[in-house]
Amino acid sequence: MTYKAEYIWIDGTQPTAMLRSKTKILADGAELPTWGFDGSSTNQAPGKNSDCVLKPVFSCPDPIRGGDHRLVLCEVYLPDGTPHATNSRARLLPVAERFADQQSLFGIEQEYTFFQAGRPLGFPETGFPAPQGPYYCGVGADEVFGREIVERHLDACLAAGLPISGINAEVMPGQWEFQVGPAGPVEVSDALWIARWLLYRIAEEYNVAATLDPKPAKGDWNGAGAHTNFSTKAMREAYAPIITAAEALGDRVKEHISVYGYGIEERLTGQHETAPWSEYSYGVADRGASVRIPWQVEVDQKGYLEDRRPNANCDPYEVTRALVDTCCTALEKAGQV
Repeated sequence: MTYKAEYIWIDGTQPTAMLRSKTKILADGAELPTWGFDGSSTNQAPGKNSDCVLKPVFSCPDPIRGGDHRLVLCEVYLPDGTPHATNSRARLLPVAERFADQQSLFGIEQEYTFFQAGRPLGFPETGFPAPQGPYYCGVGADEVFGREIVERHLDACLAAGLPISGINAEVMPGQWEFQVGPAGPVEVSDALWIARWLLYRIAEEYNVAATLDPKPAKGDWNGAGAHTNFSTKAMREAYAPIITAAEALGDRVKEHISVYGYGIEERLTGQHETAPWSEYSYGVADRGASVRIPWQVEVDQKGYLEDRRPNANCDPYEVTRALVDTCCTALEKAGQV
């Protein structure tokens, strides 16, 4: 007897990486082996030296194939055993390990937009739909488009055992969100990449494309982000560490923006619930700030903050690495650990 293992990895496409996958047939009970692929076809190697290595780092039940079949997330390595330049997970690991005692937790709100026939799902063939307003958390055929795919995706994530915590329709027609977490930096990032793969794979069956484009429709329409909620043990116990973390993020604006996703200037304009990408601000209950502190957190005097800047197309390994590095370093210096 055999089972199917779908090996999934992040490629080298620029400016935004894509997901790739292929199937390996294994004997029942067999461990997941290292595998390989042609890096010259994924923008990860030249043709004259094209072999790249896939090392399994996370696996879960395959909710599409069912049975004993598995989804297998892999890191990409070079044949000499060193991480490939595109392997951002390998860059996160030492930072996560260094600050493990601070017990960082993340919740990432992944927005995305369905496209069909070259336009957002729910947009007419010519012109535009009614202005945004009734679509957010809407119900009914005039306001909501693609729910069947969304529900199937939610069920698939749950069946895979991913830490998915909710879904909702977003501000623009055909735009949705799912939330992953709370989980540690590596765990939440692994889960988000698998959840993205499942989204693309399920939408494929409906001849619909799911895009993480941060500004999928030009004009007076919201962009698509990956708002990232972050806390440490100290932040979950007191308010002062939250302010320390928020202040620290303001000292490293360029470093964070550089890893928050391509096209961020188009989305973070100061309109549509965003702060300008080149400026930094934080505030309580302020969705026009770079970083929002929820009102309940201020009332409770403990909790978390929300970095609203990451794009929908961000690499969560890079986002979580930057947040842990900046905030945990500041909290350590302040003695708030």
